[in-house]
Amino acid sequence: MTNITVKIDDDVKRDAEALFGKLGLSMSGAINVFFRQAIREQAIPFRVRAVSEHDEYFNEQNMERLRESIAQAESGQVIVKTITELEAMENE
Repeated sequence: MTNITVKIDDDVKRDAEALFGKLGLSMSGAINVFFRQAIREQAIPFRVRAVSEHDEYFNEQNMERLRESIAQAESGQVIVKTITELEAMENE
């Protein structure tokens, strides 16, 4: 066994310890799981990408609105108008 030292934000450490505790893991155990999975996959075991300007759109509130819209469309609760019809309505 060997020790490693990692610097991490206090809030991130607290939140991670709380999550890992719910999963029955210590911080050390969770890091070992991460390392073993990375070795097994020969890659970081999750997608790593830059933050996109569109990320904030996909928050839970907007996703719930999207799910509601899809449900309404699937149940036939949709009014269909063409752009011309919508523009005519604006001009009335």
